Amino acid sequence: MAGMVEENHEVPGVVSVLSTILERLAERNDAVRGRPVAPHHRASAFHGLTKPSISVRSYLERIFRYAGCSLSCYVAAYIYLDRFLRRHPAVSLHSLNVHRFLITSVLAAVKFVDDIHYNNAYFAKVGGINLVEMNYLEVDFLFGIGFELNITPVMFTSYCSILQREMYLEPPPSPPRLHSCSTEEDPSSGCQQKQVAVHLVFSGT
Repeated sequence: MAGMVEENHEVPGVVSVLSTILERLAERNDAVRGRPVAPHHRASAFHGLTKPSISVRSYLERIFRYAGCSLSCYVAAYIYLDRFLRRHPAVSLHSLNVHRFLITSVLAAVKFVDDIHYNNAYFAKVGGINLVEMNYLEVDFLFGIGFELNITPVMFTSYCSILQREMYLEPPPSPPRLHSCSTEEDPSSGCQQKQVAVHLVFSGT
């Protein structure tokens, strides 16, 4: 594809399981979705008029192949999405907004996590939107999470554990909007087990 560099790597576990979670969530919310958010609401910018022809899985795999993000970015994007939804309970991910939320959360994550990354114009091309919209979505998303970009090591490994459970079809019994993890260290939780979860999520094995 002109102007874009494809990474020829096998799709890792973290990308596969994240796409599964978001695809399942969007399908579930499509079935129960009520009135759209008000036009002035921050999330309204993410709402498309029609459902994209590309699936969530294919879209995230496209981001993986062309955006050159570290795998940690996908965990960070997952955390940021959770923060946005928790700060805005009236908002839900569905087929008309999940793609825009996805490309924007990955863009926010790569800027915070990776030292070297592509610019907004490139991400807009990867995401299939124009640069003006990409810039607008980024600003709305950052305000939507209150510019809360910091992720503690404890929180990072906790979300990796969640992704690992999803990978092995062991979701929590009553999942919230996405998931929620404490930012405090739990002395009773096994640090070694969390490190194993990080490895499994990234390797997919």
